[in-house]
Amino acid sequence: MKTVIQIVLIALVVILSYFLYTSVERPLDFEQAKKERYDATIARLKDIRKAELAYKDVHGKFTGSWDTLISFVKTGKIPLVRKIGMLTDSMIEAGWTEKQALKEGKIIRDTVRVSVLDTIFGKNYKIDEIKFIPVKDTVAQFHLGATLITTGSGIKVPVFEAKAHNNSILVKLDRQQIINLNESKRTNGKYPGLKVGSLEETNNNAGNWE
Repeated sequence: MKTVIQIVLIALVVILSYFLYTSVERPLDFEQAKKERYDATIARLKDIRKAELAYKDVHGKFTGSWDTLISFVKTGKIPLVRKIGMLTDSMIEAGWTEKQALKEGKIIRDTVRVSVLDTIFGKNYKIDEIKFIPVKDTVAQFHLGATLITTGSGIKVPVFEAKAHNNSILVKLDRQQIINLNESKRTNGKYPGLKVGSLEETNNNAGNWE
């Protein structure tokens, strides 16, 4: 009987230790994995914003098409002002303006067109992957959209939005922790995931992590 009691006590200790571990370590493990995935997703969203802003500089609007955006980055050109020379102290003291220096040929300012990919991302950047949420063993894509918003003064403002839901970012992690996180976000009126820009308001293309 004594042996049976010892075995039962040992089993209880093991069970209690397991529950103690899961109650403390599981949330910590989840937060660590969440941080790593959030950091990678935010970095990708910042790249999407760079691409969209370059597209808008050329076309005057944003795009909600991945094919259009990726093709633009691959083959598109953006204007870049080439500056050769600058006003010297003696020119400034003599009252010269940049316009006058340009006219006299003392300095050069002209616009050249450069590759979007090389200039903004670098020629080795894998632009075809920009649409995918950077989570291992998944092929989930960011949702991308673009539209025009009419302000209270009647001005039409182009906006875009790229976002990823927590269910896609945190896939294969602790399901209950994800449910709790999403519910907390909804309760506070926030998007349960990460996004940049907005299709509902002009927010200066900010990310919801900023």
